[in-house]
Amino acid sequence: MAHVGVDLHSNSFTSCRLDLDGTETLATYQLCATDLSSFRKTLLADDEIAVEATGNSAWFREQVIDSVQRVVVVNAKQFQVIRKSVKKTDKNDARALAFFLSKDMLPETRVKTVATSELASLTHTRDLLVKQRTRLLNKIHAQFTRHGIKIKKESLGSKRALEKLEIMRFSRLEQFELTILRDQAQSLTEALAKMDREIESAAAKLEGYEGLSSIKGVGARSAAVLLTSIGNVNDFDNADKLAAYLGIVPRVSQSNDTDNRGRITKRGDRLARTTLVQCTLTAIRYSGYLNSYYRRIKDRRGSGKAIIATARKFLTIIFDTLKNGWVFEDFPNFKIAGKSIVSGQSS
Repeated sequence: MAHVGVDLHSNSFTSCRLDLDGTETLATYQLCATDLSSFRKTLLADDEIAVEATGNSAWFREQVIDSVQRVVVVNAKQFQVIRKSVKKTDKNDARALAFFLSKDMLPETRVKTVATSELASLTHTRDLLVKQRTRLLNKIHAQFTRHGIKIKKESLGSKRALEKLEIMRFSRLEQFELTILRDQAQSLTEALAKMDREIESAAAKLEGYEGLSSIKGVGARSAAVLLTSIGNVNDFDNADKLAAYLGIVPRVSQSNDTDNRGRITKRGDRLARTTLVQCTLTAIRYSGYLNSYYRRIKDRRGSGKAIIATARKFLTIIFDTLKNGWVFEDFPNFKIAGKSIVSGQSS
């Protein structure tokens, strides 16, 4: 067998084949069907490949996975050897990947299914468009405020309210601007409605959707975001590992007798983390268990830390739901279809 490091670019890649006897074979290929075929012919069934996580690394993995024993997609944020190299070339990067792969010292990123990856991309696009629409509506609101006209921001969310805006009182140039802003906001609203239907339809086909959507506070879109971010829940040994993956664990700095714990790391998927907090805020209204936990922490440490702590507790319930295949019959009373347990036992 051999360990193969691949420095991947958008139009080419450089490989370093490191055999067990220490022999290195370097080669550069164009990212085309012909060169990919030539590269695959150099591979053996028991070879292992390492490639840094980039925009096209998942695609590259699919092209070579059937030709080798294992493909490691490397977490670039945790593997700083290449980024901080003082002699950074494609060949040296490929050589470093091959060497550390041979020592089994590469931080591996998780590979998700095609369906999960595609839905994750769609949910992030939706989030992008929601923010864009919000900026447009804020601009409309600011234009009215500048002229001393008070309107509620919330009222701008509906198509009827946008159509009823009295823009004729403004100058010709301002009317033109407001018309463009209004039309773009309406267009985005229609696009988002279509995306919501598509997201809900695709999410319903994912494993764990029925259980997750049975949790009070987790809607169809939220379930889609959480499921696509978590992926295969069996990749995590416990809920603490999942919490660390989503970045809702505190930063820890320990040295000798010093033990400092700071704010949460905020690593991982920002949209999933935000969605988890939003779902937690809703679940608190329905679950007496989560509500009492939140209030207990809030009295001692304030609302900000309390919501994060409760989100961590809520994530444990999500983890157990996905891990055990639960479907809730009555989430506020923590009654699972077919059995009933005490909510405190899920923590």
